[in-house]
Amino acid sequence: MNITIVGAGNIGTQFATHCAQKGHRVIVYSSKPELIQKRLSVVNEQNIEIYSGIIYLATKNEEKAFAEADLIFITVPAYCMEDIADKIYPFVVQGMKICLVPGTGGGECAFKNCIEKGAILLGIQRVPSVARLVEYGRTVKAIGYRKELHVSALPAKSTIDCVQLLESIFDIKCVPLSNYLNLTLTPSNPILHTTRLKTLFNDYKQGKVYKNIPLFYEDWDNKSSELLLKCDNEVQAICHGLYMFDLSQVKSLREHYESSTIEAMTKKISSIAGFKGLKTPMIAAENGYIPDLLSRYFTADFPYGLAILVQIAKMFDIQVPNMNDTLQWYYGITNSREGFKYTDYGIRSKDEFIAFYKI
Repeated sequence: MNITIVGAGNIGTQFATHCAQKGHRVIVYSSKPELIQKRLSVVNEQNIEIYSGIIYLATKNEEKAFAEADLIFITVPAYCMEDIADKIYPFVVQGMKICLVPGTGGGECAFKNCIEKGAILLGIQRVPSVARLVEYGRTVKAIGYRKELHVSALPAKSTIDCVQLLESIFDIKCVPLSNYLNLTLTPSNPILHTTRLKTLFNDYKQGKVYKNIPLFYEDWDNKSSELLLKCDNEVQAICHGLYMFDLSQVKSLREHYESSTIEAMTKKISSIAGFKGLKTPMIAAENGYIPDLLSRYFTADFPYGLAILVQIAKMFDIQVPNMNDTLQWYYGITNSREGFKYTDYGIRSKDEFIAFYKI
C-alpha cells in the first residue's frame, strides 16, 4: 500500500517504522523533512532495536504526500486536525482511509468533509505503546506494547476492514468498536492530564511561581486521583445518557487501571514504568517556575479533549460538575475559549449529533 504518516514525532516515527518494515511504500509528511532519515527504527527499553524499515520519502509537499495515498495516519495534535484535513481534502478519493492516532480530539468532525467525499475515517482508542523519540528523524523508543488495539470507523460498516488492515501492520490483535463515540468518549488524556494539572496548579495566578517541577506521574497524589475518579464517573454518566448508542466499550479508568479506590489509583499511576521520568509541563520564571500554558497538555487536552466531553454532556442535559469546573479553571488561567466546537461543523442539536455518529 501507499501509506503516508502525518507527523514525525514519537508516534509518527513509530508508525512509519512499522509500515515500512511490512514493505509498504511509506511517505512521511513533516515540516522538517530534511531531518528525517531513510532508515527508521524502534528500540525497546534496553535500547535494543526491535523494528526497522526504509521509508520512500519525507516531504512537506501535499501533493507528493497525499495524491496517491491509500492510507494516511494522522499523528499530530488535535488542534492541527482541521488544517491537515483541509490539505488532504483535494486529494481524497473514494475508499481512501484516514486514521487518527489516537481517535479522540474531535478529528472525526474535522474530517467530516473528507468522509462526505468518500474517505473512510478510522481511529485507534489508545496508542500501541508509550513512545519517546531517541533521535528525531531516526529512532524512537517504545515501552509496553498493548496486547489489543480498539478500532472504529466512520462509516461504521468499514470497521472490520480497518481492523484487519491494522492487524496486518502491527501484528497486534485489533478489536472492533460498535461506533466511533467509543473513541470520542475514551477517558484518557482529556481527563487524566486535565485533572492532574488543575490539582497541581489550582492556586495559580499571574505572578505566582513554584519552587520546583514535580514529576507528572511519579509524584501523583490522592487529590489528583480523587478529581480524576469524579470525572471518570461523569464520563460514565454521559455514556448512560447516550442510550441510543452502544457505549459499553468506553471502559472506566477504574477498570483500565484496575484501581477502584483513590489510594489504589494513586499507587497505580505513580508506578507505571512507561510514565517514569516525565516532568510536569513548566517553564522557568524569575525565582522559580510557572505552568507552561503552551504545552500540549494545555493546548490539546483541555480545548480539544475535556471541552468535547462537556459539550456532549450539555447537549444531552447530563450533569458533569467536576469536568465543567476543571474546564472553567482552564479558561480562567488562559483567558481563552478557543478550541473544538461541534457547532463549527453544523452539529447544533441532539438529532444532528446522533445522525453524524450513526453514519
